[in-house]
Amino acid sequence: MRTIEMLYVVFSLTLTVAGLSMVGFAIRAYAQTTRRAMLHLSIGFALVVAAAIGTTISAFITGFSGARSLLTVNYVITTAGYIFVMYSIVSRG
Repeated sequence: MRTIEMLYVVFSLTLTVAGLSMVGFAIRAYAQTTRRAMLHLSIGFALVVAAAIGTTISAFITGFSGARSLLTVNYVITTAGYIFVMYSIVSRG
């Protein structure tokens, strides 16, 4: 594995661990408070993590070909995730 690929894996794993931690914190907060905003927050971070994991796995499966398609799908899912995160911040629930 080349250095750049190794860095990609390391940063993908870092994003995954951090994102799943945020999902866990939000789910715990939802369980304690039943505030829907925490549910939206957990969904948002779960989507961001799913995009990171999916893109990393897909990149290695396809041999990093089709980068435009991979990045487009990644950005669509990540954007949806961040929309949930932003909604959790501005919602009153």
